[in-house]
Amino acid sequence: MKVSIIGAGRTRNGIGEYVGKYFHQCGANVTSVLATTEASTRRASEALRKYGIEARPYTDFRKLIDHEKPDLVAIASPSATHYDYLAGCVESSVHIFCEKPFLSWETEDAKTRVERILEQAKRKGLTVAMNSQWPFSLPYYEELCGRMDAGECDRFFMKLAPSCSGSEMVPESVPHALSLLYSVLGDGRVRDVRFESVRERELSLKFRYDGPTTGCEVQILLATQETQPRDFSYGFNGRIVRRHLELPEYGIFFRYESRRVRMSDPLELSVRSVMEALENKTPPAIGASHILCNVSGLRMIYDAYCRQVEGRAWKN
Repeated sequence: MKVSIIGAGRTRNGIGEYVGKYFHQCGANVTSVLATTEASTRRASEALRKYGIEARPYTDFRKLIDHEKPDLVAIASPSATHYDYLAGCVESSVHIFCEKPFLSWETEDAKTRVERILEQAKRKGLTVAMNSQWPFSLPYYEELCGRMDAGECDRFFMKLAPSCSGSEMVPESVPHALSLLYSVLGDGRVRDVRFESVRERELSLKFRYDGPTTGCEVQILLATQETQPRDFSYGFNGRIVRRHLELPEYGIFFRYESRRVRMSDPLELSVRSVMEALENKTPPAIGASHILCNVSGLRMIYDAYCRQVEGRAWKN
């Protein structure tokens, strides 16, 4: 399988380089990278060499598609660029693995646009998956905290430390929580959003997530942190696990009370799941309904931020 990476640089902690690494380790042939300038695409190509990847650099999407003819494009560029790349991939009959948020939070008619992309892809038999890593950590969570019954999960907490600040923290972090809620509670609706504490580098919000069979009260705490490793924790019904990294080996652990479990990198598991879906011709783990729920929930929360914090209505 030939894979091209859009946004393989490390500007602002981008993960495109690691997406390329894991596709390579899973047996894909990462043939090319795309960035906005000659200098940045050369740097991205050079960065992949340490993993044994020889990726040709491009700055023009159409030339990349025409010359490389990839089977799959991994989109890890800023979210404002996603829609054009998504549309271009579907037009060119190329499978898609797209970083969250799937579309920019400032995209008008976001749900309609996503529905159009997904429907066109379905007609062409294309796989469209979103890179949302933390649902793949749930087996490790349950190993520490016990198996979850969706009908009994009535409280959810998540704490994240994005590198950005202000309003950017919402689209950077909230999709992680929405993906975990979808994975445990099913396709749900966000309502009763309220921002309880708002500072430039700290944000606290609460909302209710109503799934098909139960509702869940959600609290998300965001605090800007520019240094690694960043704080990260989540849990249901008060059973909160905390991520712990052991450097320089980058060992990833979940801790709960006095116990811990070592886990695989969720990004690796996310990439592997897409590879398996394509090989087995099965729907991806983070596929169409998950993507639509995530996009809809994020828009509702961002709309609430505009009204409650900035005192304006979001144009839609």
